[in-house]
Amino acid sequence: MSIDIECVVVGAGVVGLAVARALALSGRDVIVVEAGEGIGVGISSRNSEVIHAGIYYPSGSLKAQLCVEGKQRLYAFCDERGVDYQRLGKLIVATDDDQVVALQRLLAQGLRNGVDDLQWLDAEQARALEPALSCVAALRSPSTGIVDSHGLMLALQADAEASGASVAFHTPLLAARCIEQGFELQMGGAQPMTLSCRELINCAGLSAPEVASRISGLPQQHVPKARLCKGSYFSFSGRAPFRHLVYPAPESAGLGVHMTLDLGGQARFGPDVEWIDNIDYRVDPRRAEGFYQAIRRYWPGLPDDSLQPAYSGIRPKITGPTEPAADFIISGPAQHGVPGLVNLFGIESPGLTSCLALAERVITEIH
Repeated sequence: MSIDIECVVVGAGVVGLAVARALALSGRDVIVVEAGEGIGVGISSRNSEVIHAGIYYPSGSLKAQLCVEGKQRLYAFCDERGVDYQRLGKLIVATDDDQVVALQRLLAQGLRNGVDDLQWLDAEQARALEPALSCVAALRSPSTGIVDSHGLMLALQADAEASGASVAFHTPLLAARCIEQGFELQMGGAQPMTLSCRELINCAGLSAPEVASRISGLPQQHVPKARLCKGSYFSFSGRAPFRHLVYPAPESAGLGVHMTLDLGGQARFGPDVEWIDNIDYRVDPRRAEGFYQAIRRYWPGLPDDSLQPAYSGIRPKITGPTEPAADFIISGPAQHGVPGLVNLFGIESPGLTSCLALAERVITEIH
């Protein structure tokens, strides 16, 4: 069976659905092809659901720009579409005097990025907000929040479909080749088919480099190597005595073991980062030992034996553990020379926060 369509989006995660929505709203004929059994079955179902403020990212980077812009778009979209969220705010804490300088640098970085609502707190002010907290200073980010990520994806899908888009599950992209005026795609699944399209958007998350490598006619120097970075999370038995998300001052290795809350008030701690060669979502209960020590630096009252394995997520990184963190890559015709093709690589955090802004950027890059 052969089908001709204007635009194909590969991947029905939060970014793929946001891109499909933007394309459909622009008047394009769109189909989303997803190898899995439903929306958001990959990395979009394994994140902390945090709406980030845009503090940490290098000034001028796509992550900084699209997170700050995307945060505003996301809150407005959730209000408009009735998606559940809470603007809880976040405290980033210095637990000793040596970390105060790092916190001051973070404040300056956030201000450069356009995060203009940050508040510096001394120890007394921080404990007035969170009495269980132990710190010497804290940075408060009122615009950080949490969102029902599945509800968000359902709303994005509904908008896309209302504008004429469709979603095909169990439909992996096996191969693609550039043809005159577009692409010919070989799709697998129970009913293999051939699709031809004029525009092809690769939003395949962890599989984005693999999908790109299957496109005959795309210069392979524009396909980065995928790196898998696994983060394990543990949940707290009971109700933690916090109303804000709590993050330690950033360290050279990352953001440290931080505490997030879900919409039901359940506390989760993580991540415990490890680099892996193959996708494996199992959480080793023995890794909890290191969590207790890290968490008690800012929450000394964490009870013994109160953490249980919760879930793990894998970030679609494109640089390794000894290399500087990569920015988002939106690789369009201006970069690789193939008309109508956009590949999205390394769309890790803050990808969920940035999804609507990312989608608008794809529209501008597609030609």
